[in-house]
Amino acid sequence: MKLADSPITEHNFNGHPFYLKRDDLLHPEFSGNKARKFMALLETDSPNVTTLIGYGSPQANSLYSLAALAKLKSWTLEFYVSHIPNWLKQNPIGNYQAALELGAQIIDISQLETELSPHDYIERIRKPNEQCIFVPEGGRSPIAEFGIKQLAEEILCWVQEENIKALTVALPSGTGTTALYLHKHLALHNIHVLTCACVGGKDYLIKQFESLGEAEHPHILTSLEKSKHQFGKLYAADYQMWQSLTQQTQVEFDLLYDPYMWQCLAPYLAQWRESHSNQTLLYIHQGGLLGNTSMAKRYQRKYSL
Repeated sequence: MKLADSPITEHNFNGHPFYLKRDDLLHPEFSGNKARKFMALLETDSPNVTTLIGYGSPQANSLYSLAALAKLKSWTLEFYVSHIPNWLKQNPIGNYQAALELGAQIIDISQLETELSPHDYIERIRKPNEQCIFVPEGGRSPIAEFGIKQLAEEILCWVQEENIKALTVALPSGTGTTALYLHKHLALHNIHVLTCACVGGKDYLIKQFESLGEAEHPHILTSLEKSKHQFGKLYAADYQMWQSLTQQTQVEFDLLYDPYMWQCLAPYLAQWRESHSNQTLLYIHQGGLLGNTSMAKRYQRKYSL
C-alpha cells in the first residue's frame, strides 16, 4: 500500500488566501502528520517483525496512528502510558477508544510494580528484540525522513504544476520532526518552512532539531503573547481560533496544535500584505482529528460552552 498525493485545496482565513495540504485525507485510519512519520514502517518489508512498541499519552495522535499501522501490517501494538484516568477507562473516547478498537494493547505502567517512565520501562524491562520495532514518542526519529521527503516531493510537483513562483510552507511542531525534514528537502528549492513550538518553548524545539543531527532549521514563529503557551492547557483564544478556522474554511483542524500556529502566523501574515505580496502560503493539515473529541469536551466543561 502506498499512501500519497493528498489533495490541496484553496481557502481564505481572516482575509489571507492560502492553500491547504489535506494530509487528513491520506487514509481513513492512517493519515496526517504521524502517517508521514511512520510511512517507512508501512512500506518496508519486515517479515520477522511481529510487534510494534510505542509510548506516550493515552490520547496521543501517535497511539491511534501506530494502532492503524499495526493493523495494516498485521502486527501487535504495545503502547505504554504513565497512567490511564479512570474516567477514560470507563468512557473511552477519541484516540484511546479508536486504538482499542483497532486491537492496541495499551499498558498502564502505574499498575505495574515499577517507578520507571514508559520509555525506561520499555528499554530496561520489556527489552524489545529483533521481532519488535520500538518507535520513539511522537515519531522523533530518522525513520520519519522517508515519509516526509515524500511529502516534500508532492509539494514540489504541485509547485511545478501550478507554476507557483514563491512558496512558504507552514505547520506547527511538537517534536519538530516534520518541519525539520521538510525544511531539509524544500530549502534547496528556495521554499521557506515556518513552524512554532507547541511543546515547550523555542529553545526546547531547537534542541529537538539538534537531536536529529540537522544543522539547518526551519524558521520558528512566536506568538505576540508574552506568557508561555503550555502544551495541552486550555486557552479560550485557542478554542475561538479553532472555531473560526472551521467556520471560514469549512475544514476541521486539529484542536491541540493548529490554533496556536495560526495565532503565531497572524502577525507574520499581516506583514505579507506589504512586503511579501508575491508569496503563496501552503499550510500542512496535521490530521489528528480524533483527538478533538476529548479536547472539545474539556473546553466545553471548563468554559460552559
